[in-house]
Amino acid sequence: MAEEKENTVVTERSAESLIEKITDKISEKIHSHDSSSSDSDSDSEKTIASAIKEKVFRLFGREKPVHTVLGAGKAADVLLWKNKKVSAGVLGVGTAVWILFELLEYHLLTLVGHISILLLALLFLWSNAHTFIYKSPPQIPEVRLPEEPFLQIVSALRIEINRGFAAVRDISSGKDLKKFLIVIVGLWILSIVGNWFNFLTLFYIIFVSLFTVPVTYAKYEDKIDPLAEKALLEFKKQYAVFDANVLSKIPKSLKDKLA
Repeated sequence: MAEEKENTVVTERSAESLIEKITDKISEKIHSHDSSSSDSDSDSEKTIASAIKEKVFRLFGREKPVHTVLGAGKAADVLLWKNKKVSAGVLGVGTAVWILFELLEYHLLTLVGHISILLLALLFLWSNAHTFIYKSPPQIPEVRLPEEPFLQIVSALRIEINRGFAAVRDISSGKDLKKFLIVIVGLWILSIVGNWFNFLTLFYIIFVSLFTVPVTYAKYEDKIDPLAEKALLEFKKQYAVFDANVLSKIPKSLKDKLA
């Protein structure tokens, strides 16, 4: 009888340990499932956050970085100050030219003439005085301009001119009243600006803007884009008011004639 009791106790203990092992395995599976589901939830949250980030308003509807929009070449590197020495040098040369012609009122033909006289005089004196100064005469290289780059420039210029003519024809045909009004307002603003500045000063302002606006926008685009979005929404509201008060009151027969 004692042996039978001991056997029953052993079997009960083994059964309890087996049940504990089974419950431990079940709990481990549940925890692993919860962790995987939490990981999947976090991944889905990251995906949603990235999708929301991609839908953020970008100025002019761009989807690429500013460097890519500017061509992703050497010109883009200069405008975005990737090499500060080169960018500062180009901006300095442009500023010196503007000061020379605008502030000092130096004329282009006079400048070209003086520089040419100086260079020719130096080369002539060096070529004839090398025996007295015991130095070799200057080796003046033969300069020949290649034909292919000029043909490429002319071809690209021709394409842009044809695009301009096509745009003028499309606007003047009267098919798009909105585009027509935008162009008229733009030309009117340009005429006002032309009264304030001469061509050289206006060109210099554009030149300086190319070296300041893109790099500033690339640095603070996250702050500028929301402001631009608000301005665009306000412009659309004002245009809707203008359309309701002015454009909608234009007789339909006149619109048909313009079209």
